[in-house]
Amino acid sequence: MYKKLFIPGPVEVKKDVLEKMATPMIGHRSKEASELQRSISNKLRKMFYTKEEILLSTTSGSGLMEGAIRSCTAKRAAVFSIGAFGDRWYDMAKHNNVQADLYKAEWGKAININELDRALSTGRYDLVCVTHNETSTGVMNPVDEISQTVKKYPEVVWCLDTVSSMGGTKIEVDKLGVDICLTSSQKAIGLPPGIAACSFSEKAIERAKKVPFRGYYLDLLSLYEYIQKKDYQYPSTPSLSHMFAMDYQLDKILEEGLENRYNRHLDMANYVREWAKKHFELFAEEKYLSNTLTNIKNTRNISVADLNKELGKRGFQISNGYGSLKEKTFRIAHMAECTLDDIKELLDNINDILNL
Repeated sequence: MYKKLFIPGPVEVKKDVLEKMATPMIGHRSKEASELQRSISNKLRKMFYTKEEILLSTTSGSGLMEGAIRSCTAKRAAVFSIGAFGDRWYDMAKHNNVQADLYKAEWGKAININELDRALSTGRYDLVCVTHNETSTGVMNPVDEISQTVKKYPEVVWCLDTVSSMGGTKIEVDKLGVDICLTSSQKAIGLPPGIAACSFSEKAIERAKKVPFRGYYLDLLSLYEYIQKKDYQYPSTPSLSHMFAMDYQLDKILEEGLENRYNRHLDMANYVREWAKKHFELFAEEKYLSNTLTNIKNTRNISVADLNKELGKRGFQISNGYGSLKEKTFRIAHMAECTLDDIKELLDNINDILNL
């Protein structure tokens, strides 16, 4: 049975976007492929608010996370985690033999700015990794405050994971001073999973040149140099189907208007938050709530699994709590092409099932 998805990803994808993935193939070394890639990069620059180069990767966002920390850590990385996906960045460092330290915040809280400042002031680190929007907890980190701190340390390359926020909330990459800002297709951008993108600053490029073992497939410098040399073509065969759909979807996003899109996401977030506060409690610190996903404390001790089963019969799906938060919380995503009417319909059904 078809279910309307209100989960952290993959998200609902519109039929016309899905149909674009059925576009007949072209040669990935053709002039048409270069034009397609250049078109995507130019549109993504607008969404990223950047003048830097954009790199595409036929991976999930995790591929570019791994590529970033491996390609641009010459000395040691500081990973600031506010949940499961921040922890993943540290695991990637370990498995790639990249020297790194993990700084963990309590789940539900944002990054500790003072701890960030103290860590970077030691001079031990030349790269810092931060998750902007953590779907395991429903926290959105204060990137403006983080930016002010990181800018004090110009030798540090800043990597920012915006997998679940880019396209759903405003992230001004150049203004913030982010060196590698990465995102993925299957969240707020509203595409099927399988393609990721990142910005790549001059500082990151120069750093990568000093790192001898950057891997092969996920070597960001190699990707960058190849598209410069080969006119926006990639060293390995990219997913042209995703690229056709991404180019089309970016047109739709820009037609909606970025500010309009951000406001729509915020309207949905505010509606879910008010509902959650009325009937349950919010899990994340209220000052740092995500605009694309809300994590809700299960204060009524309902069976989240049973709720989801009943919702499934009605054509909806939400997410249980992540990991140790399973059944202790549940999560409602409100991103991509989801509308306020969709959210109201979902919550009306939850109210009916739970007799709220």
